[in-house]
Amino acid sequence: MDSKIAEIAMRIRVMREILGITIEEMAQKTGKTAAEYARLEDGEEDFAVTFLNKCADIFGVDVIELLTGERPKLNIYTIVRRDKGLPIERRSGFEYLHKAHLFRSKLSEPLYVTAPYEEGTEDGPISMSTHKGQEFDFVLKGSLKVEVDGHTTILNEGDSIYYDSSYPHGMIAVGGQDCTFLAIVIHGGSGEK
Repeated sequence: MDSKIAEIAMRIRVMREILGITIEEMAQKTGKTAAEYARLEDGEEDFAVTFLNKCADIFGVDVIELLTGERPKLNIYTIVRRDKGLPIERRSGFEYLHKAHLFRSKLSEPLYVTAPYEEGTEDGPISMSTHKGQEFDFVLKGSLKVEVDGHTTILNEGDSIYYDSSYPHGMIAVGGQDCTFLAIVIHGGSGEK
């Protein structure tokens, strides 16, 4: 078992137990079956960012506390230099650098994301997720195939998309190379449908 996954799993279990929430309640709130949730809490599987954000919302903590065990302390400003940030590798090869991990009471989660290009996936299904709030994605390099609620488009360098993230959404790198983009995940309600 990966030690980082084990540490995050332990923090999730401890928070759930402190708050008196059952595994079944957490499974329902995170959109998992009880068995799927138990495997995640036991550290048997890696975590999706969406799952971690849902857990943080349920516990009333910053997602950084689940990832690191530390509460962000800065409240006026924070600077994160080039190629720095809190690394998060939580979705099939995607790499995330959280660019405001030291700032507390964030209204959004700014992430520098590298989506790997995988040959043969351009015409296949895209892994989808949902979470509360809204999201803004801005392509810095490469091309990104984005699907939101059944609508698909290709974004190229300099293109952006803003969407209600309570609708199913997902993305993959296309065009033969990795894609880097800035993702701003904005906290909020479940959106209107």
